[in-house]
Amino acid sequence: MAKVTIELPSMLSSVLGGVRRLEAKGDTWRGALEDAFKNLPALKVHVLDETGVLRRHVLCFVNDVNTRFGEGVPERLADGDRITIMQAVSGG
Repeated sequence: MAKVTIELPSMLSSVLGGVRRLEAKGDTWRGALEDAFKNLPALKVHVLDETGVLRRHVLCFVNDVNTRFGEGVPERLADGDRITIMQAVSGG
């Protein structure tokens, strides 16, 4: 299992007690997120919807590759990979 870093946006960090970065283990980006949810359960509701997929306003990148498009996303994670969670902000 790869050891990766998950980076969180400041907006999400503020509702999770200030956590901006956490370590996780997993063979895939989904597996690493599941590991992170074990250590920070409140993260799950902000990242996944009721069906278990990424919320519409949440983006997940693996080493700067957007997981929504699938193309170029590594099938297996390697030690040191980085997963970045971003949330869209809208309003006027």
